[in-house]
Amino acid sequence: MQDIYEIIQELKQAHKPSAIVTVIATKGSTPRETGAKMVVCLDGTIFGTIGGAAVEGMVIEEAKECIGSGKIRRIWHDLDDEAKQDTGMICGGKMEFFIEPLALASRLYIFGGGHVALPLYRFASQVGFSCTIIEDRPEFAGNDRFPLEKEIIMARPEEIIQKIQFTPADFVAIVTRSHELDYQALKAVLPFNLRYIGLIASKIKKRQIFEQLQKESFAKAQINRIHSPIGLDIGARTPEEIAIAIMAEIIQV
Repeated sequence: MQDIYEIIQELKQAHKPSAIVTVIATKGSTPRETGAKMVVCLDGTIFGTIGGAAVEGMVIEEAKECIGSGKIRRIWHDLDDEAKQDTGMICGGKMEFFIEPLALASRLYIFGGGHVALPLYRFASQVGFSCTIIEDRPEFAGNDRFPLEKEIIMARPEEIIQKIQFTPADFVAIVTRSHELDYQALKAVLPFNLRYIGLIASKIKKRQIFEQLQKESFAKAQINRIHSPIGLDIGARTPEEIAIAIMAEIIQV
């Protein structure tokens, strides 16, 4: 059987969202002892076991919630009470679990390679983000402009769906050169569960784009996830100041 820590390392290298579940305390008769571990992926795939039966299914769902939120959780399960609810466990004991989302390098997808994108990618890289630039103009997407980046995607926003596998831990900043490209970028990313979506826009532009999205039948809850105008309100004016405001908001999320 593959070592659980080898599996964790492979998942981190693949940037696959997952969580580690550890049995940290037991009382009475339980199917696993303190220290037993299980790794849960966002799609429900598991490695290892913390006891099987319905209690494991419940913990898997709780682990998936933790992956989505990025928050740790500590929970007790009373196996006797759950047995009475027809969960399949007849041990009669209690188990306490610690659920910890696997820490992955934060990824920031920057739509646009212009004046704001340049300092934004530089500041984000300096604080540990892995940045991906999405830009359709060759002169704004070269490695000479973004020398630290391993991934520059030459594409229009609507073309990125087939090129990127987003995760709930990912951040998106939309700072393109036009209203239409901003709109297409939002349409592309809104269906995904993302940690942060920010749009550079005036209040008038924001209202126009939000009205367009509503006409496209995007739910109000989806639209309300958009941070716009992007960045904390610190009176930013220059590209560098705007980039600082954006990073401050991203760090705050």
